[in-house]
Amino acid sequence: MSEEPDVVLSWASTPAIRKTMLGNRSRDTAPELLVRRAVHAMGLRYRVAARPVRELRRTADLVFTRARVAVFIDGCYWHGCPEHYIEPKRNVDYWRPKIARNRERDAETTAELTARGWRVLRFWSHEDPLGVALEIRRAVTETAEGEPSASSP
Repeated sequence: MSEEPDVVLSWASTPAIRKTMLGNRSRDTAPELLVRRAVHAMGLRYRVAARPVRELRRTADLVFTRARVAVFIDGCYWHGCPEHYIEPKRNVDYWRPKIARNRERDAETTAELTARGWRVLRFWSHEDPLGVALEIRRAVTETAEGEPSASSP
């Protein structure tokens, strides 16, 4: 019996694609690390891959608990970036609903956290890390200075 997964039953169209997709990280991605380093260099401290609200099963990439700011750095493919997302040529019946559900969950997460008084910042993984870090610093310091929390567009 072969140790290769049955490609017909898999979401991946080939064993090579399956191996590549399984290698994708859900945290500590290169764009996320660049942003974290820049934010840390600015003197801000945060929690990594944490739930802003314990009972809500959603994890933010960076969480500033005192300022109540949750930061998400969304991958262009997995979250359907309007600028970079390209629909796959194979297994469209699997991937189209999966990406659509990711987008829905992102919107639900933003709405739920905002309703609970959190400021939610979402960035695409292709955005300039220093620019992202500057926006995060502005949000954290505004919130810490008593500005009302609001959702980022």
